[in-house]
Amino acid sequence: MKVLKDILYKASLEAVKGSTDITVNKVEFDSRQIGKGDVFVAINGTVSNGHDYIDKAISLGAKAIVCEEFPDVLSENVTYVLVKNSHKALAFMAANYYGNPSNNLKLVGITGTNGKTTIATLLYQLFKKAGYKVGLLSTVKILVGDEEYKATHTTPDSLTINRYLSEMQQEGVEYCFMEVSSHGIHQKRTEGLYFAGGIFTNLSHDHLDYHKSFSEYRDVKKSFFDKLPKSAFALTNIDDKNGLVMLQNTVAKKLTYALKTYADYRAQILESQFSGLLLKINDQEVWVKLIGAFNAYNLLAIYAAAINLGLEDMEVLRLMSELESVSGRFQFIVSGPSQITAIVDYAHTPDALDNVLKTIEDIRTRNEQLITIVGCGGDRDRTKRPVMAHIASSKSDVAIFTSDNPRSEDPVDIIEDMEKGVEPQNYKKTLSVVERKQAIKIACQLAKPNDIILIAGKGHETYQEIKGVRHDFDDMQIVKEILKELNK
Repeated sequence: MKVLKDILYKASLEAVKGSTDITVNKVEFDSRQIGKGDVFVAINGTVSNGHDYIDKAISLGAKAIVCEEFPDVLSENVTYVLVKNSHKALAFMAANYYGNPSNNLKLVGITGTNGKTTIATLLYQLFKKAGYKVGLLSTVKILVGDEEYKATHTTPDSLTINRYLSEMQQEGVEYCFMEVSSHGIHQKRTEGLYFAGGIFTNLSHDHLDYHKSFSEYRDVKKSFFDKLPKSAFALTNIDDKNGLVMLQNTVAKKLTYALKTYADYRAQILESQFSGLLLKINDQEVWVKLIGAFNAYNLLAIYAAAINLGLEDMEVLRLMSELESVSGRFQFIVSGPSQITAIVDYAHTPDALDNVLKTIEDIRTRNEQLITIVGCGGDRDRTKRPVMAHIASSKSDVAIFTSDNPRSEDPVDIIEDMEKGVEPQNYKKTLSVVERKQAIKIACQLAKPNDIILIAGKGHETYQEIKGVRHDFDDMQIVKEILKELNK
C-alpha cells in the first residue's frame, strides 16, 4: 500500500476533490485492470479516451481518479485529482510508485530514426562482457540481467518501464540501455526518469503518419535532450544535419561523433567486407564483426557512450571486437553449392534501406546480381512507399515488391502505392508479388551462383500481421528452407 500524496509528487496538480492522504493499492491506466483500492489514471489515448471509463473504474473499486477534467457527477468516498496532462502525471506517478528506480542505476536512452536497437543491444552486450549486471529495454526484447521478456512497444508505457527498472534495481543491475521512440517521448512515457546519458543516431523519413510534419518529429526527439540533467551526457551524430539541433538547449555535457566531420569521437573505415569492418577510432584501429558504414556510426556511438560511463578506452575497443550483430540487422547466410548470399535486414524506412543497399554496393564485386525484396507496412506513413520502391529499383538489379505487415490494408493497394515511385528506366527490373513467401521463392529461383538476395523490412520480426491476425513468418528461416529445397 502507498500513500496517494506520495505517488502524486511532481505530478503538477491543478485541483483536488477529496483527500490525497489515503492509502492506495496500485496505479492503473487500463480500467479493465482496476481492483479494490486502486488509482485510475484517465488517459486520452489514440484509440480510446480513459475519461469514458471513469465510472467503470469506480465500479471495480477505484478509490482515486486522476483526470484532465472532472466528471459531471462525483462519487462519494472517491478522491478526484485534476491534472493538465494525464500522460505526464502517470509517468511521475509510476516512478514514485516504484520508488524512482532510475535514480539507482545508470540509464542511457537512445533515440533517432535508425540504429536504436543495435546501439542499445550492443551496449548491453559490451557491458555484460565487461562483467556488469545490465538491463535492456528494446524493440526486440527486454532483459533484466539474463532474464528475458517479450517487448511489445519500442518505448513501453511508463508503468511498465518503471516496473522493469524496479526489477533491475532489485537484481543489482548497474546499467540499463533503453530505446526511446518519438511516440514514447511525445506521450510523456519517459518523464520522471533520471537519465545518465542520451544518444542521438540520425533523423530521416519515418512516423509522419503520427507526427504530421518532419519538424514536429525532429522537435519531439529534441525535447528528450532538452530535459536531460546536468549530470548526464548528450551524445549526438553531427554528420546528420539535425545532430547539433539536439544539443541546442540541453544542460547535459555535450559530445559529438562523426565519420565525415571533426568531432569529439571520430572514426574512419579502413576496410569493409562481408566478414566485418576495420575501423580507426580516435587513432586506434579495431576489427569488428559488424558490416557497413551505418554500423560504423553505431559502434562509434557505443565507444563514446561506454567511455563516458566510466570504461577504459582500450578495454572498450577490445570488447567491441567481440560484439556480434543484432538479430535481423544485416544478418546473412551463404548457401552451400551456389554460394548465394541472403541478407535479412529490418530496413523499413527509406534511409535505412538506402544505407543497407549502399553497404552491399561497397562490398560486392558487381560480377553478381543484387535482388532486393521489399514491402511497406499497412496503416503507416504512406508517403514513404514510392520513395522506398524508387531506392530499391534504382539500386538493385531486380526489385521485388511484396507484403510486409499489411495490417488492415489491402496489400495490393500498398504495392500500387510503391510502384508509383519506380522511374520508367527501372520498371523492367521490378516484379510485384503479393505473397511474401512466394516473393522470396522467386528471388531464390532467379538467383545464380554468387548472387546476393536482400530481404528488407521485417528483420527480427517472426510474424506477419494481416487483418489483425499475426501469422508465423520468419524471413531468415524461409530463405534458408527455400535455398535448401532448390539445392542452391
